Amino acid sequence: MATAAAAGSRSKLRFAAKAVVSVFVPAIPVLVWWKSASDDRKYRAEEVRTKVRIPNLQTIDDLMVEKCRPGDVLLFDRRPQKCASGPGAALSCLAARAMLCDESDRTRSVDTGMFDHCALVVPGKATTKAESADPSNLMLLEATAGEGIVSRPLLMRLEMSRSRSVLLLPLSSAGERRYDADFDPPERSAQLREKMEKALVDFQNQWTKESETQNYAASHSTLGMFGALGYVLGLQGTSRAPVSPSAWLVVSALQDAGAGQSLTGREAMETRTEDFLRDHRFNETDTVRLRPGWKFLPAVVLRENASS
Repeated sequence: MATAAAAGSRSKLRFAAKAVVSVFVPAIPVLVWWKSASDDRKYRAEEVRTKVRIPNLQTIDDLMVEKCRPGDVLLFDRRPQKCASGPGAALSCLAARAMLCDESDRTRSVDTGMFDHCALVVPGKATTKAESADPSNLMLLEATAGEGIVSRPLLMRLEMSRSRSVLLLPLSSAGERRYDADFDPPERSAQLREKMEKALVDFQNQWTKESETQNYAASHSTLGMFGALGYVLGLQGTSRAPVSPSAWLVVSALQDAGAGQSLTGREAMETRTEDFLRDHRFNETDTVRLRPGWKFLPAVVLRENASS
């Protein structure tokens, strides 16, 4: 009887040992990768924090930020291996790139890149009109796995980015000349942009607070994976999860600000990041539709890194 009990105990121990090995051994490379990605993020953050900034001397990033205005959209061709927010964030990034991106699509306005994440330029805190017009005060609103829906300084976000490439889609209203510094826009255009920027500030305040209240960061990666899977299965028209959480946030903000058009009420839920690269005047589907008078100007490359 004792021998049978001992044999049973040994069998249980062997089973437990196999279970531990089957769980922890595959997790070792994941943990090694995660530590490497986290260390890389910390190193980059320290590099940006201690960067020597010479007065009156502009860097490439400074010059790029000067091209931006509230309402502009940034598209990111990310590196999944650099997702320091954790395995869930990396899996969500991989799912978006595999299921939502198509680099061979010739209807896009760019030839290369798999853009799986987007963000929106919004006004920063300013007490005077001069400060509000200062590009260095601009913020970038985006949905993330690490911090939820968050607004961060645009220049810092560009310097911290480890994406392969970053594109800027400048938003322009009727009568604007974005790259003509001497042009004085019509009063109607100025009022329209002022109204839009105020709405973007309200949207930013609302959703950053809502993100903290609802702990959005904990569900971002899961939403991203379910959204990508739903798109592949053709369920985007009925799914309650957005196809791309980052695109959902940007499109919702543009609609609230009066620049984005809503015909079905589901545009934000069904939009992919790459849909921003198709002109809505020539594409009936898979595009971001803007209201009459608004348009995206040709894409500008803000950052072009190595392809690896």
